[in-house]
Amino acid sequence: MPAPDFPADVRQRLETDAREIIARYPGSRSALLPLLHLVQAEEGYVSRTGVRFCAETLGLTTAEVTAVSTFYTMYRRAPSGEYQVGVCTNTLCAVLGGDAIFDELKEHLGVENGGTTEDGKVTLEHIECNAACDFAPVVMVNWEFFDNQDPQSAKRIVDDLRAGRTVEPTRGAPLCTYKETSRILAGFPDERPGAVEATGGAGPASLAGLRLSRGEALPGSGGGVPRQTSAPPGDETPPAHASSHDAPQESAVSDPDHPAGPVTEQRTNEGEGEQ
Repeated sequence: MPAPDFPADVRQRLETDAREIIARYPGSRSALLPLLHLVQAEEGYVSRTGVRFCAETLGLTTAEVTAVSTFYTMYRRAPSGEYQVGVCTNTLCAVLGGDAIFDELKEHLGVENGGTTEDGKVTLEHIECNAACDFAPVVMVNWEFFDNQDPQSAKRIVDDLRAGRTVEPTRGAPLCTYKETSRILAGFPDERPGAVEATGGAGPASLAGLRLSRGEALPGSGGGVPRQTSAPPGDETPPAHASSHDAPQESAVSDPDHPAGPVTEQRTNEGEGEQ
């Protein structure tokens, strides 16, 4: 049975948006990912109707579109909540409390992984690393960051979302619905108040290398920057490097208990003694 079509007015609006998206790419097929976000912004997930629209618009088969939409976890395959609440359960977040947060939210909301509350407000899922390890454990709501969470603070977030109260991310842009997020991911302007001015930020650990490369002091270093060891006067040996991976040394230097002798010379001498 073929998938139903969008209503005429919705399809016309989507076709207008799709033309704008496709014009950004040298080949129309390259527009598939943002087009999937576009149809997801319409229905809250990628439906059979959305797959059909993408296929017809790009000249692809529905099988080709389905293969892509089911590969990426940011595309929903069934109706879900207005707010996608993701708890990072990757290694660092997990050991710092992410697993406990996820388990308590499942019990608090009465859903399992991927489940949606009866009021249709919240879908709960565990997510992989979102490159925010400096702020672990991290909870994401529609891909906005809520840093340094614990079970109680996470439960307050979902309770406020379900009650319609304002919830402010720890950093970044103001929170919006999942459909609105999908439209932004499709490549359309982010019209949330303050979204242009809002900026995220990496933590001190992530920025340490950048600061050192600029010759800046690290927090807590007393104003000093670690320096490379200088060579003795007259010694042409390059200064010691901070990382043995970047500048490996002889094993006799790195491991004095197991020095590496002149193996080649020793074998040569032994060979000469036998002659």
